[in-house]
Amino acid sequence: MKVVSGKRLCKILESQGWTRNRISGSHHVYERPGSPLPVSVPVHGNRDLPPGTQKGIMRDAGLTDADL
Repeated sequence: MKVVSGKRLCKILESQGWTRNRISGSHHVYERPGSPLPVSVPVHGNRDLPPGTQKGIMRDAGLTDADL
């Protein structure tokens, strides 16, 4: 799995039809029509996301390694 930053993952989510609903501290919360749960992405500058965090966000958002 390619490791990406929170900023980059936000751009990927937006390209997949997700819209940013709100920002709560350093977490950007995205929603998409038809998706039961919102997706929260921690954005800490250009720091890479921890692999487990990134994997969980990708699973919740329905993203694959090919989307990165």
